[in-house]
Formats: sequence, structure tokens, C-alpha cells
Amino acid sequence: MLAPEFWPTVGVNVGLIAVYAVIGAVLMYVGYFAIDLTTPGDLRGLVREGRPNAVVVSAAGMVSMALIVVVAIYISGGGFVEGMLNTAIYGLVGIVAQVLAVRGLEAVARLDVDACLHDDRFTADSAVIAAMHVALGLVVAVAII
Repeated sequence: MLAPEFWPTVGVNVGLIAVYAVIGAVLMYVGYFAIDLTTPGDLRGLVREGRPNAVVVSAAGMVSMALIVVVAIYISGGGFVEGMLNTAIYGLVGIVAQVLAVRGLEAVARLDVDACLHDDRFTADSAVIAAMHVALGLVVAVAII
């Protein structure tokens, strides 16, 4: 026999999952557009064209954004409204920090990101840029904690 509070608890938790999933998806969209806007060239267009370096960099950017969003959701304690606000605020700040850090590291490394993304062949530069995205995503995610 189920405890009387079982179904109400499940209902509330399912609702919370749905709300956090929507906030997480919105943050992921914002993160993707932030990467696209701050990356030289039309990243989305290059991905649609199937440029291998653009695909690698874009995918790594999304993985790094997901790390940030997951941690923002994970630490979003408190009540319902406080948790949603924590997730949104920490997620957005994390996205901005991630984009700035990657662009800065690309400048320091003196990578020609535009040429790399437009190349029809896979280049080592895209692997370095992808690693920057993932590494800095981890750093920013841990900084949120």
C-alpha cells in the first residue's frame, strides 16, 4: 500500500522536473546563440553546411553550456521561486563567463577561428578550441558551486 502523500509528492516533483527542463532548455538556447554571436562568422550556417570544424566547436560549446546549466540547476536550492531564480541567474552569468573566457583564450592562443571554422577539412585548431570550451565550461561550472 502506498503512503497517502506518495502521489501528491510525485505530482509536485514531476512539475519541478518540467519547469527545470524548460529553464534548462532556454539557457541552452541562450548559450548556443551566445556562442554563435561571439564566434567569427555565421557558426549556425557553417554547421548547417557541415563544416567539420564548426560542428566540433559548436558541439563542444554545447557540452560546456550543458555543464554550466546542470550545475546551476543542481545548486538551485531553496523554495520554488528562489530555485528558479538561482538557476536562471547562475546559468546566465555562467554563460557570459564561458563565452568571455573562451574568446579570451582564443585571442591569447592567437588562433584564426574564422579560417578554422570555414575550412572544409578538420584542423587541429578546432580540437584546441573545442578543448577550451569543455575545459572552461568545467571551470565555470565549478565556480558556480
